[in-house]
Amino acid sequence: MSEFSYRRSIPVEEGYDLVVAGGGPAGCAAAICAGRLGAKVLLVEGQGCLGGTGTSGLVTEFDPMANGEQMVVGGLMREIIETLYARGYVPELLSPKRWRQEAMKWTPFDAEGLKLLLDELAAEAGVEVRFFTRAIDVDMSADGARVNGVVLSNIEGLRYVRAKAFVDATGDAMLAKLAGFPCYEAGKDTEHIMPPTLCALFSGIDWRALQPGDIGLPHHQEKIEQAIADGFFSQNDRHVPGMMMNTGDVGSMNSAHVFGVDALNCRSLSDGMARGRKLVQEYGAFYKKYFGLENLHLVATAAMLGIRESRRIQGEYVLDYADYCARRQFPDQICIFAKAVDIHVYDCTEEEYQRYYEEFNRLDRYGPGEYYGVPYGVLVPEGAQNLWVAGRCVSTDVKVQGSLRVQPAASMMGQAAGVAAVQAIRKGCTCTQVDTAELVETLRSQGANLPQETLSHTMTRGK
Repeated sequence: MSEFSYRRSIPVEEGYDLVVAGGGPAGCAAAICAGRLGAKVLLVEGQGCLGGTGTSGLVTEFDPMANGEQMVVGGLMREIIETLYARGYVPELLSPKRWRQEAMKWTPFDAEGLKLLLDELAAEAGVEVRFFTRAIDVDMSADGARVNGVVLSNIEGLRYVRAKAFVDATGDAMLAKLAGFPCYEAGKDTEHIMPPTLCALFSGIDWRALQPGDIGLPHHQEKIEQAIADGFFSQNDRHVPGMMMNTGDVGSMNSAHVFGVDALNCRSLSDGMARGRKLVQEYGAFYKKYFGLENLHLVATAAMLGIRESRRIQGEYVLDYADYCARRQFPDQICIFAKAVDIHVYDCTEEEYQRYYEEFNRLDRYGPGEYYGVPYGVLVPEGAQNLWVAGRCVSTDVKVQGSLRVQPAASMMGQAAGVAAVQAIRKGCTCTQVDTAELVETLRSQGANLPQETLSHTMTRGK
């Protein structure tokens, strides 16, 4: 590919303490929690609403937030689910016990309710939100360690924004990559790429016809196998998460893997969106024919693919599968979590489905009361001074990313990143110099569930 070089002058904006790129669960938590501490925060989001995967992506179920004995998720994420429930944006047949105690239970919610709540929380925290805006470049210090500013693009053109600190909540570690910090890319540094899914909402489901307490269609592996035998599908995907109650007669469908999509390639993403829309129609027809849902009606497909894997940073600590299996705890852990490792199928073969089924249900799956810790160092790109990363692109191996990539975990990591950034600004220190004992205590004061008895003033590093 040939190259084109050009030079231009663009307006400069100043006065911000923190710029957060990405308004998904991680970015919202970082911005809101930093704003509540008095920081002047700019939050930029490429879509027209906050919430990311849960709103624009229509993944309208929060992954498990408890471990069978207690709620492991705390802080802003707990505030969000409790508020959604109080406002009627969680199906009325569910009780708080579902997310406070029960293990491996997903909790559905209304996406429009989440949009409104996040708008409200951001405004109350004094966060300036710019929709339809993306960070497209970074300006680095001469030594390549400090971000001086970011270049933003929207309908007004380009803007250069200076700030004291930055949080990369893009999901794809875009700021970290542009800044030149080391990253791993799925499909380049790994053998496989987990496929995304285009989620959708359907109306016309009589949930009352199901067994009391059911919030999803009954386990339907037999129906999937029958449809495959009938030659119904264009791809014989045996791993179909399914249809879950949303609100009223609406169901949220997380079905149909869009195989072969590289989330870091725009042409591949574009093709994936088009294929995803066709697959949504196909799976809607499946539910009509094999479940007898004659009144099923497609309400909407998501504005973006539900990406499971793209890029991860090389951080000051790499949380790996050995840590997960050991249920390891850290003095500087900024959240705890208990979701099973969830590496989706890579293709449509029976062998690959069996691999997934056995791996997801194997013996190292967590029991009641168990959890692992997430140390502060996974948020800090190796060599960075004033850039934090939060969400599915933090510093882990592939397997742990399969547990930690979900909305509740992203929110908790985002909260930690935002609080750490404010602490660093006020202390005049870098990411790696943050007093992690002070960070933990601040997070605890904000409702984080951090049970470690021993604290450390320095971060855990290694691997």
